Amino acid sequence: MAAQLQKQPEEVPNQSAEVQNRPEETGLTTTQWIGFFSMAIGVFMAVLDIQIVASSLKEIQAGLSATQDEIAWVQTSYLIAEVIIIPLSGWLGRVFSTRYLYAISAGGFTLASLLCAFAWNLPSMVMFRLIQGFLGGAMIPVTFTVIFILFPPRLQPAMTIVLGLIVTIAPTAGPVLGGFLTENYSWQSLFLVNVVPGIVVCVLVWLTVDIDQPEWHLLQKIDFIGIALIAVCLGCMQYVLEEGVRYQWFEDRLIMTLTLIAVVSGIAMLIWELKNPHPIIDLRAFRNVNFAVGCLYSFVLGIGLFTIIYLVPIYLGSVKGLNSLQIGYYLMVVGLFQLLSAFIAGPLEKKMDLRWMLCLGFGLFALGCWMNAGLTAESGYWEFFWPQAIRGTALMLCFLPINTLALGLLPIEEVKNASGLYNLMRNLGGAIGLAVANTLVSYLTKSHYADLRESMTATDYPAQQLWEGLAESMGQFNLSEPSSAALKQITALAWREAEVMTFNNLFQIIAVIFLGSLVIAPFLKKVDSEKVGSIQME
Repeated sequence: MAAQLQKQPEEVPNQSAEVQNRPEETGLTTTQWIGFFSMAIGVFMAVLDIQIVASSLKEIQAGLSATQDEIAWVQTSYLIAEVIIIPLSGWLGRVFSTRYLYAISAGGFTLASLLCAFAWNLPSMVMFRLIQGFLGGAMIPVTFTVIFILFPPRLQPAMTIVLGLIVTIAPTAGPVLGGFLTENYSWQSLFLVNVVPGIVVCVLVWLTVDIDQPEWHLLQKIDFIGIALIAVCLGCMQYVLEEGVRYQWFEDRLIMTLTLIAVVSGIAMLIWELKNPHPIIDLRAFRNVNFAVGCLYSFVLGIGLFTIIYLVPIYLGSVKGLNSLQIGYYLMVVGLFQLLSAFIAGPLEKKMDLRWMLCLGFGLFALGCWMNAGLTAESGYWEFFWPQAIRGTALMLCFLPINTLALGLLPIEEVKNASGLYNLMRNLGGAIGLAVANTLVSYLTKSHYADLRESMTATDYPAQQLWEGLAESMGQFNLSEPSSAALKQITALAWREAEVMTFNNLFQIIAVIFLGSLVIAPFLKKVDSEKVGSIQME
């Protein structure tokens, strides 16, 4: 121990430039604050654009003269490009530096947004969305990295809360904002809204962010094979997850082929990156137990966050028949309580073991989902209010400890690469969660409808009474066949009830996943606030 203590002063000069330049308890300059919040605005734009077109696909479809199947590529292309760039962002950040990479990404994202607004057909829109997703995806992990490079330990939890609010509120606000802009202006405004903020972010980051230097020598040892394997694996995987349910999964030859390609290229990528002395992504970060377990929790959080954002609007639109603005009033509850919980999560983080805080957050999220599992077709605003309030409160109690536990004890020079992998796990969780949810919505709805249909027979007195009552009511409208009209009405009611039962099942499944994930919490090592962001000495 004495020998180790004697060696420590000699090791300090060899620390990376990021560690030496990081402000300690003296605080940050105004320029540095402006730089960070400019990057945070860029992250909000990038995350927002994942969902902002979700509520306006019909208008975009009409504007581009595309079919319903084709227009899905407006979303799919963005997600494929984003999921490919995220794990590469760590290496790109080292090569070009945080300042160059972010400014180029923000500028390119803004230009791509402008081009999307002037897209003349579907192929041009898909190409511009690919560019948008590729450049927008690079901004997200880079900003997470900056927290652990730029800020002293005492400020890192607060900044994590800021980014946590952005990453989780933006997807909620996206469909609502998109619906508002399309209804009051045009679908082109969905993309034009990025132009002015994008230019401001690009300029401010270029002028204010200077925390590291480019490592141009890495360009001499580019891992082209690793890049190709990552692109093929993640690109094929994302396509399969997005389009699989539409083509009945493995009943379709293309889906089967792309799945095999994704598996083979994924295995090859793991072997290559572990053996390559200069890998494009460094998988050695997974040797850190906290990082490995933290990535699993990030994956689970992605499942809950993106799947719930997908399910609730569909339920409200399909079962309740609400429009985008009305759905927005429901979804606002999550964002509001998430914002309020930020004032609780910050102080709580200083007084509570982060592992217990994580368990509290995931437990509350599970509770909120389970409370939503008792819906009926008549459930209104207040039946959604408290479950969403609980989930909104839980999100910050989930996000803050996961981020700190996963990245807080890594050496600073590994954070750039690890942040990309960490964010990738959340996106993969969301992609897989959505794919499974889509499949279950179709399967469970048909199953529940079949059960209801079997129970509603001619010998079933309540069903017979309902049919006779509806037929009598239909007869008042002078319909030629009131009995047939009544039967169609009952069929529609059965499908609606089957859909309600399906959504209840999905909320229950998500609750079980979150609660079940707590079994791996004991594998996490305790992280003290004063150790966050520190260099681990061996």
